[in-house]
Amino acid sequence: MSGTNTAPQARAVSVQGLTKSFGNYLALRGIDLEIEHGQSVVIFGPNGAGKTTLIKVLSTIMRPSSGTVSVDGLNLKDNAEEIRHRIGLVAHQTFLYNNLTAYENLEFYSRLYDVSERKQRIHEVAAMVRMTSRLHDRVGTLSRGTQQRLAIARVLLHKPVIMLLDEPETGLDQHAMSMLWKALKAEGKEKRTIILTTHNLERGLELGERLLILDKGKIVYEGSRQALDLAGLEEAYEHSTRG
Repeated sequence: MSGTNTAPQARAVSVQGLTKSFGNYLALRGIDLEIEHGQSVVIFGPNGAGKTTLIKVLSTIMRPSSGTVSVDGLNLKDNAEEIRHRIGLVAHQTFLYNNLTAYENLEFYSRLYDVSERKQRIHEVAAMVRMTSRLHDRVGTLSRGTQQRLAIARVLLHKPVIMLLDEPETGLDQHAMSMLWKALKAEGKEKRTIILTTHNLERGLELGERLLILDKGKIVYEGSRQALDLAGLEEAYEHSTRG
């Protein structure tokens, strides 16, 4: 019998035994996490739960203290630069230059990521986040919500396969966040992997397919959107983070 064997596709994220300490403080305490390509994963948790630390490790900003992490099949320890070209990060800091226009910011980052057909791509991502009319405004004159939309355009430039969003709702109303989520989730036929941290249970339930609760550096709950309503998620959150 003949046939061709194909290797299984690497997971978008694979984490085993991840810890991260700051001196005597253990921010992440043995995280195990597998995320398939195309999944939308929302991570809830109180302040100090370790959400931002986890995003910083996955985005290569921080090195783990122990454990193994791979992103899109690449080991974090040996392939940080290549991983950075495959991910997009939206964090509290926009990484925008206030004295430059929106267009100049996008042009700078498109050169940094060696984006082909830069002018066309800049206009594409601006349209995705409804920023076309503001491209020639200086970033310092834009509202916080508009700057956040531009930050999302920035991370879309190089067509990353994995999006990491650390509480990206700052300055955005529900309609704007829903619109931006659609831009982040898919481009053409390509369905991206999205990992989002948030305090907003209602927003997270609306956006995520897979729901995790992190507390004191550990994953203390996992569920699916299909299996939960808001009341059920609130109950699970209160129970999981009690004490």
